[in-house]
Amino acid sequence: MPEADAEDLLRGLAPQVLGALVRRYGHFDTAADATQEALIAAARQWPDEGIPGNPRAWLITVASRRLTDLLRAEAARRRREDTVARWVLPEHWLAPAADTPADADDTLILLFMCCHPALSPASQIALTLRAVGGLATAEIARAFLVPEPTMTRRISRAKQQIKDSAVPFRMPAAQDRAARLAAVLHVLYLIFTEGYVSTSGPSLQRAELTAEAIRLTRILHRLLPGDGEVTGLLALMLLTDARRPARTGPGGELIPMAEQDRSRWKADLIAEGVVLITGTLGRGPAGPYQLQAAIAAVHDEAPSADATDWPQIMALYEVLMQISDNPVVALNHAVAVAMVRGPRAGLEVLGGLGADQRIASGHHLPAVRAHLLELAGDLEAAREAYLAAAGRTSNLPQQRYLYARAARLAGHE
Repeated sequence: MPEADAEDLLRGLAPQVLGALVRRYGHFDTAADATQEALIAAARQWPDEGIPGNPRAWLITVASRRLTDLLRAEAARRRREDTVARWVLPEHWLAPAADTPADADDTLILLFMCCHPALSPASQIALTLRAVGGLATAEIARAFLVPEPTMTRRISRAKQQIKDSAVPFRMPAAQDRAARLAAVLHVLYLIFTEGYVSTSGPSLQRAELTAEAIRLTRILHRLLPGDGEVTGLLALMLLTDARRPARTGPGGELIPMAEQDRSRWKADLIAEGVVLITGTLGRGPAGPYQLQAAIAAVHDEAPSADATDWPQIMALYEVLMQISDNPVVALNHAVAVAMVRGPRAGLEVLGGLGADQRIASGHHLPAVRAHLLELAGDLEAAREAYLAAAGRTSNLPQQRYLYARAARLAGHE
């Protein structure tokens, strides 16, 4: 099996292995470490020895034995001789995992656990990528551009919080399930958006994060195929990621959607995303991810920027604003208004967002204002707004693009 396929197999099995260990033994934090070591052992041994007939059982057996070692070491370090007997696991527990039903999959429970409300969003993301995604700490640290020791501490704190909370390893109670699922969807969305538009650094996007977010959301969709918002989020990711090849030029420079070569968009992802969102809309009240996916589908199905159905997009944003108090939604609505009713109308809508502290300090608001001012012919004000936006972003391709727009306008004054 090619190395890439083996890596995909291991990442797909990671949450199942961890779920089996936690369900059987408890000790989420130690079980996570044991699972990671089993994955490392497989990555080293399988290329030479071949993939075992039941790779899931192999991983659970190795991880179980490693878990035993870790628990024994912990008991010894704490010198609690009177409790060692309770830490050491009976030998019959270490039988190959064939005794576990082949279709047992605790991935959904793990997702709920990793997105526990006691954790900060940053910790939820890190723990989800480690426990459910099967990524090593070093990989997660590189993806989020932080030192590995920082990410190690973040994951360790998250595991300790889960341990201290004594969360039972089972599905949340029915009354809590909707809120917990919303948290899971939000974490997956944050992972995707960080990959699609990097907060900082030399690259506009990090494909490894968007790919992992899509992979995890596909798993969630497989587990909850009838949930409209899960389907909507997967469709939104696919329809958005379809544009990725055309978003940057040869030198990594940003290319706005209106100027992208649409022949480079991924037609297979667009087709899949359209089928998903078409199949779920109308089955019940549309949630925010479904509406965003519908907007993305309108963009993706337009043969050119000029052919975009902006009235439909504006109407969808107005529905979305009724259920989502999100300033970015309001910002995008202002752009849609400008495209339908003219830039001055868009600027008027935009004026009310300056007081919203959730968006006032970022680069998005002045960047959109600059664009609309440019469309309205107020080039000096547009140039100043582009410069203000450039000074508020730490993503270098975005910064270069905004400075370039300002410089181009300076030459037309």
